[in-house]
Amino acid sequence: MKSLAGGGAHLRRDWRYLELRFESGVTQTRMLRWAPDVLCVPYTRTMLAALWLQPAPRTIGLLGLGGGAQAKFCHRHLRQARVEAVECDAGVLALRKAFHIPADDARLQVVQGDGADWLAARRGVFDLLLVDAYGLQGIPAHLSGLDFYDRCRAALTPEGVMASNFYEVDASAHQVRMRQAFDGRCLLLPEPAMSNEVGFAWNGRPRPLPPARALHGLPWRARWQLRGGFHRLADAFGA
Repeated sequence: MKSLAGGGAHLRRDWRYLELRFESGVTQTRMLRWAPDVLCVPYTRTMLAALWLQPAPRTIGLLGLGGGAQAKFCHRHLRQARVEAVECDAGVLALRKAFHIPADDARLQVVQGDGADWLAARRGVFDLLLVDAYGLQGIPAHLSGLDFYDRCRAALTPEGVMASNFYEVDASAHQVRMRQAFDGRCLLLPEPAMSNEVGFAWNGRPRPLPPARALHGLPWRARWQLRGGFHRLADAFGA
């Protein structure tokens, strides 16, 4: 079953999943219908491995809401955090209830707007920033350049961390710009069996706990989803 969502995206339903897809057939978000808070798409779990580097964020920013998988996860499991999200596509925002994204409250705010402008107004705000901003043509040019990554760094707190999804783009070119913006503090982590890579960048000098101890600080419903990403990121750090 298919219904249009606007902006070239559509919903696809079957007995197990609700999916937000681009007209090209690429799945932007997949939700398990009887467990809407589970991170079904593997790269979303890898992005949240950034919690290994910043385990107790007070304010989390999401650039690109989509079907809200990471927003829902953070709102449910990171009770100490306030979540702010921006989405440019009104058609995608109209699907908020379909994807069980909670209404705005004291801990969640979702707005429509341009991600680069949104970041520019939030200097020094985010302990954790998750960037997953895609359209029909991939990542928009103004969300790809050095100026954009400078804005990402400026939007982070002194110990803030960001994670960005790269799908079928030149991730190494993005890494170069991230390295420039963050004075070399970044790395790329390929997603096993997928075409995604996740870029991580950070301020300060993270001193993460061993993955098993870091996971212990999360609710048990979150641990099993993030365990693999924590260990792969720790391995990439040589920890």
